[in-house]
Amino acid sequence: MKIALVQTNPIIGAFERNFRQVAAWIDKAKQAGCELAIFPELTLCGYPPQDLLERAAFIEAHDRALADLIKGLDGIACIVGALERREGPGKPLYNAAWVIERNKIVCRARKQLLPTYDVFDETRYFEPGDTSTVFSLQGLHYGLTICEDIWWNSAAYHANPMAGMVVGPVVPDCLINISASPYYHGKLQARQQVFGQVCRQNNVPLLYANQVGGQDGLIFDGHSMAMTPAGTLHKAAAGFIEDMLVVDSDQWHGTGTGTGERLQDSVAEVEKALVLGVRDYLHKTGHTKAVLGLSGGIDSAVTAVIGCKALGPENVLCVAMPSPYTSRQSVDDAQQLARNLGCDFDIIEIAAAMDAYQTALGPLFAGMAEDTTEQNIQARIRGNLLMALSNKFNRLLLSTGNKSEMAVGYCTLYGDMSGGLAVIADVPKGMVYALARLINREREIIPEPIIVRPPTAELKPNQFDQDDLPPYELLDAVLHAYLEEHQSIADIAAGGVDVRLVRDIVRRIKLNEYKRKQAPLGIKVTSKAFGPGRRYPLVQGFVE
Repeated sequence: MKIALVQTNPIIGAFERNFRQVAAWIDKAKQAGCELAIFPELTLCGYPPQDLLERAAFIEAHDRALADLIKGLDGIACIVGALERREGPGKPLYNAAWVIERNKIVCRARKQLLPTYDVFDETRYFEPGDTSTVFSLQGLHYGLTICEDIWWNSAAYHANPMAGMVVGPVVPDCLINISASPYYHGKLQARQQVFGQVCRQNNVPLLYANQVGGQDGLIFDGHSMAMTPAGTLHKAAAGFIEDMLVVDSDQWHGTGTGTGERLQDSVAEVEKALVLGVRDYLHKTGHTKAVLGLSGGIDSAVTAVIGCKALGPENVLCVAMPSPYTSRQSVDDAQQLARNLGCDFDIIEIAAAMDAYQTALGPLFAGMAEDTTEQNIQARIRGNLLMALSNKFNRLLLSTGNKSEMAVGYCTLYGDMSGGLAVIADVPKGMVYALARLINREREIIPEPIIVRPPTAELKPNQFDQDDLPPYELLDAVLHAYLEEHQSIADIAAGGVDVRLVRDIVRRIKLNEYKRKQAPLGIKVTSKAFGPGRRYPLVQGFVE
């Protein structure tokens, strides 16, 4: 039997659009000779719908779209992720997978493991299912699961959906998992490891259909796949685009073997994720054009490249805003980068605006030495100018700060933090350089001086980042250990880092939580991003 794994890119709540999208892919699956089409988790409403699930009109619109899908389905069976209403005590909805055949629902599975960690909050909306589901089609038995159900581990969940499935009266010939699994760097390896273990333990193949597309700061990467009973990869769909993977049960069922290849999660995948995130965020919110400040530094350079790849260079405006402290080299490099990209470029001098602030504040600042106040004024002048261009020309402002700077507060509220989307806010500084080298792998797009010059904000004479921060290689290592691996200060110091430095970095992280709470939305590409997946109080007295 030929089966289509279809990874769709929905817009949350755009039910008519999403239904038409599913119907079009079903037609393609039928043309390819498939007898079953499998779609991702919550296909019709999109994931994650969050508090829209509390709106009665939202649920009613969803049910109409599902009814239309059931009524129009002919000549092919379909599995689609959808909502299911429920009565009685508890939550009013299930997160379900519906098996539809011959214009009727023949089976449904209910998600049993509802994640509440990181960016997930499913127990807020859904009641967990309590039984594992096996259904039959064309002489084969399929075990049907939804996303987290296949990620069971004893430390997180008591009940194992897979255990309930393989000890039942009918043992599945194949497992199916429909997902809306967000991407982060390293997720491809993690998935293949988990899926491979499930396949080997139960001696069954696995079909996995995953959502694709950007949703707010989340990226869904697709990479739908078929795994063999030996836990090897048989086939995989493309990443970061809508795609349909056709598999034949004769090839992967029973003794079928995989290619031995694995999906590789390289820096190139991070770039694809960022490009998709920018494109979908702007287009799904009705924007087509962007503006950003191009300083001549590495962060704004990488952001400009990603913006041009996502939107087309004709839709990106880069603006250099030199001050008396800005080197000629920085402006020249920024202009050359814009030429290489083919995007629009303008220069706005800010010296006169700085003088105006000095005149206005002079009487109040009399007798006081210059400090970060005057540096922040420069950043805020630039932020105001960019926001003015954003407002006047209906261009979304892309902010350019990286994760390393955001972590320790090396950024200015209402200045370089201004914007509608923080493109690389979850990209550590070291990875920013890796992205720059990737971008230049075939030809020099980012001028080499931008990459090799020591990073500097150029807010005062002879200023360099390392005047205030440890080397980025060391800073990134500490941040990764503390933020993503949840290591303690003592554990990090035991790894060879001076304990005073670790304490200072952690102090800065805590001190600047208020800035991050006011930061624009960032695109998540690491396992622990700042934002909804990391919830710390602003006011706290805990000292580690």
